[in-house]
Amino acid sequence: MGLGLGSPTRPINIVKKKPNQRNEVISSPLNSPSVFHFPKQPNKQPRITEDVTFKCRHPSHWNLLQKGASMAFDILEQAFLNNDNRNLPKTFDPHVQIAGNYAPVPEHPVSHSLPVTGVIPDCINGVYLRNGANPFFEPLAGHHLFDGDGMIHAVTIGGGRASYACRFTETERLVQEKAIGRPVFPKAVGELHGHSGIARLLLFYARGLFGLIDHHHGTGVANAGLVYFNGRLLAMSEDDLPYHVRITPSGDLITAGRYNFEGQLNSPMVAHPKIDPDTGELFALSYNFTHKPYLKYFQFSPDGKISPEIEIPVEIPTMMHDFAITENFIVIPDQQVIFNLKKMLTGGSPVMYDEKKNPRFGFLLKNARDSSNLTWVDSPADTFCFHLWNAWEETESDEIIVIGSCMTPPDSIFNERDEEFKAVLTEIRFNLRTGESARRAIISESEDVNLEVGVVNRNRLGRKTRYVYLAITEPWPKACGFAKVDVSSGEIKKYIYGDERYGGEPFFLGREMGCDCEREDDGYIVVLVHDEKKWRSELQIVNAIDLKLEACVELPSRVPYGFHGTFVHANDLTHQA
Repeated sequence: MGLGLGSPTRPINIVKKKPNQRNEVISSPLNSPSVFHFPKQPNKQPRITEDVTFKCRHPSHWNLLQKGASMAFDILEQAFLNNDNRNLPKTFDPHVQIAGNYAPVPEHPVSHSLPVTGVIPDCINGVYLRNGANPFFEPLAGHHLFDGDGMIHAVTIGGGRASYACRFTETERLVQEKAIGRPVFPKAVGELHGHSGIARLLLFYARGLFGLIDHHHGTGVANAGLVYFNGRLLAMSEDDLPYHVRITPSGDLITAGRYNFEGQLNSPMVAHPKIDPDTGELFALSYNFTHKPYLKYFQFSPDGKISPEIEIPVEIPTMMHDFAITENFIVIPDQQVIFNLKKMLTGGSPVMYDEKKNPRFGFLLKNARDSSNLTWVDSPADTFCFHLWNAWEETESDEIIVIGSCMTPPDSIFNERDEEFKAVLTEIRFNLRTGESARRAIISESEDVNLEVGVVNRNRLGRKTRYVYLAITEPWPKACGFAKVDVSSGEIKKYIYGDERYGGEPFFLGREMGCDCEREDDGYIVVLVHDEKKWRSELQIVNAIDLKLEACVELPSRVPYGFHGTFVHANDLTHQA
């Protein structure tokens, strides 16, 4: 791909060639076609960042010195890429990470009156939204699935009918790269490792020094989590502030901009903040892997007022993608996957598993004003959870119960490992009085099923729940179906999508007001499913009680496998900020 300025690169198919031989397809462990295709993305005028600072960064406003510096940096980068002949591990190889239905798609304007098989329940009225990684540009070097630009897929449902749209979240990063016509921001996982990662950082800051890019307004991709809070849909990745995205009356999506809660927040926020179903408060963590404080806790009142930030004392920066809440506590996992920037100096990845570190969980009252009453309890071995599904208090035993999927090897998402991947649904019990802990696998070993990415009934978050709905991640990392698990008995009921059909996160949607909702599982599972034979995607609506399919909405665009979602009810849409 060219290094000059201009519009996005043309569509390409990535293959390896040998002299005098036909194109050789690169094998992919994702069990998908390995040749990936980059659609031509329309380079339309951005909706955000239209202030003077952005105009000064636009190439059309560069002076002669900046233009010369840009050419020099491009030549330097190309020379570096030509000499970087390392064989990429599959965790950073774009031919693996964005193969098949992980490959990007272009934006899709709103399509109305989509074909529906079955009957959409009358009580489903609103917009289901799913976030995911969708790289705008072909990767120049290493690329991890988590590195792609954020794209939200929206299915609007009402009166038994459905519409669909998908849009990029126009982050500061994406807006600048589109203006330049090529990727210039380092990829946090796929590129920032080893000596090459150090070189990319130096090149990035050199471009910033000459005013070619501006990293002072965030570098995140907003591709992971979604939450609707205080009249705003927020798209998040934990390396930046969230982005506010508006849902239009027609079902389209418009990026309003990077959101700092009216000037109250000046640090990144994890991609999985929690909303208390009774109080409406939002709870969040923020971690930093370059300097102390490495971890902070804060909360927002229902009307968006922030509490004083509390520094959580941890000695080394820790990967903390998720956490949990109970009725009275926040639950903080301080685990063994850490950030060690010194590893880059010796050619390694800064994200690593530290087997010498003692894993523990912290418990702090939600309304605490400082960390003086923070209680740490050591956790048993093999309790690294990338996601925690729920937690609650059992006052009669002074215990807090945490439900999560314990992953081994713990850093297998980031580093290539020889061991077989496992994600075991687990109950971890912590006694705050005695300091003891214990773990048990919820499902019997005879099932031998990996369960990752899912939800509980969010109306009971932080309270004792009976059911959890999780993707059956087989073959990893794809999901052949989802499971409804009774966490008390270990009973598992499976819903399988069918031959060469795979889905994503199952989202539980309880019945709306006016309907009988005495049962915890009285509602529906909505999930995006892709047929790899027909190369078509659909939204499935499944009865959460008996796991019977209620309706399928045929979508006009392929939907890549992605991350997390949410549902915004129609009555909330009328109160958007």
